Amino acid sequence: MKLMMLAASLRKDSCNIKLIKLAAKLLLEQGAHVDLLDFSVFDVPLYNGDTDAATGLPTGALRFIHHMDKTDGLIISSPEYNFSMPGTLKNLIDWISRGKPEQPWKGRQIYLMSASPALVGGNRGLWNTRIPLESCGAFVYPDMFSLASAYTAFKENGDLNDANLQQRLDTTLQNFINYLQKLKA
Repeated sequence: MKLMMLAASLRKDSCNIKLIKLAAKLLLEQGAHVDLLDFSVFDVPLYNGDTDAATGLPTGALRFIHHMDKTDGLIISSPEYNFSMPGTLKNLIDWISRGKPEQPWKGRQIYLMSASPALVGGNRGLWNTRIPLESCGAFVYPDMFSLASAYTAFKENGDLNDANLQQRLDTTLQNFINYLQKLKA
């Protein structure tokens, strides 16, 4: 399985970057091929229909679609901002949805994760992230992973302090891989 992975965060010390790196490590141990990318390489201006009509998709959106086209699945770790997804992620989703000739999100397999200092672990933001992705035709895996109290959740080596929680992450990632393999069969 070839996976595109990114944290929808621009902050260098983001808990979501730590979480996506841990997920990438676990998936590599499971034998997956991982394309771990920095969200900043998909920089796009605020969506504007006039700009879209005049110049088409910006380079960051085209780059995202190019990477996504080479993979079996996409894993996003997203922060929760004000009980929702970050505006930067929503903006990127909007730009990509304008891709032609067919909706680029259509049929994509996506697994969502979040890490947050809050006790709900960014869960509300993940539910809001599902809505535009699913409305654009993506299949968002039903099980999501939310890491609560994320500022204190990681060991120095990047693993989780809670072995049971790390095992749950490893298991849900393996279940996503199994799901993708069944789709390819």
